[in-house]
Amino acid sequence: MSVNVLRTADGWWAVLPRTPSGKTPAPRAVRIDTEAVTTAELLADRAAVNDAAASTEPGTPVAELMALSPVTTPCRVVAQMVNYSSHARDSGFTGDIPPTFFRKASGSISGPYDTVVRPAHVKFLDYEVELGLVMGAPLPVGTTVTEQDLPSYVAGLVVTNDVSARDVQLTKGQFYESKSYPTFTPAGPYLTLLDPEDFARLLDLRLRLSVNGELRQDHTLSDMIVRPARALTLLARFQALAPGDLLLTGTPGGTALKAPPKAVEKIGALLPPAVKWKSFFNRQAKNPLYLREGDVITATIATPDGRIDLGEQRTPVTYAQAETR
Repeated sequence: MSVNVLRTADGWWAVLPRTPSGKTPAPRAVRIDTEAVTTAELLADRAAVNDAAASTEPGTPVAELMALSPVTTPCRVVAQMVNYSSHARDSGFTGDIPPTFFRKASGSISGPYDTVVRPAHVKFLDYEVELGLVMGAPLPVGTTVTEQDLPSYVAGLVVTNDVSARDVQLTKGQFYESKSYPTFTPAGPYLTLLDPEDFARLLDLRLRLSVNGELRQDHTLSDMIVRPARALTLLARFQALAPGDLLLTGTPGGTALKAPPKAVEKIGALLPPAVKWKSFFNRQAKNPLYLREGDVITATIATPDGRIDLGEQRTPVTYAQAETR
């Protein structure tokens, strides 16, 4: 059965399984007896994790623990682009979509309750709830990963938000910069370590993201175009991964950014780039879905029965102040 792990400033914690009684008690956690500092080191000490999860101690209420990102840095952060059918429709794609990967700076990783900071020069800040795969074993270049041996490479799962500066992304064609500012990859609260039999439930996982209580994204992994085993095989054609590295597997439909109507897109293609982008962002300025100061983003990933539950991520949004010279 899966084990949820929390990281705090003073160590790692295993969340105790909930009792099968009719009541749903507040979750509690027990300190893991490990010297692990990094995620990779913790994954190498799974016996200590299992011992803590099986503890009969009363534990500490999870609500009293200040959770940090369970994915420690530095690490590799790789992401899949347009990997849900619903997101492809929102983005105006038709036909076959080639699998595409991009990198994010691991300095963008922040905690599950940390504030997302919009840089002063960014005008259009967007959200993308994503399932993060945390590697538990080396993935050398040239590796083929099947559904059956996926558990040999992936140790666990984490809620992530691929926060995106859309004006930087679109005008510069620059994914790395637009998605790598500090706080642009909230992760956690839990690192959900899976047993091999849990992987059969991956397609049941439902990704949900709300802004100020308004549901914006709500899809299961069955909407995914390139699923985890295939994605790792394609990535391993050119990129090695190590334990503790993170793969973001794409976002479903419902983001603020959506493709313009086809007629508008055809007209825009005839315009000089500066004119086209000015017109496009003038229209985007009327879109109320982009993140604004004071917004609160809530993201969850879980199976309907709660057997796999990655916890709730809750991140407020603020604007950085422009530098004065």
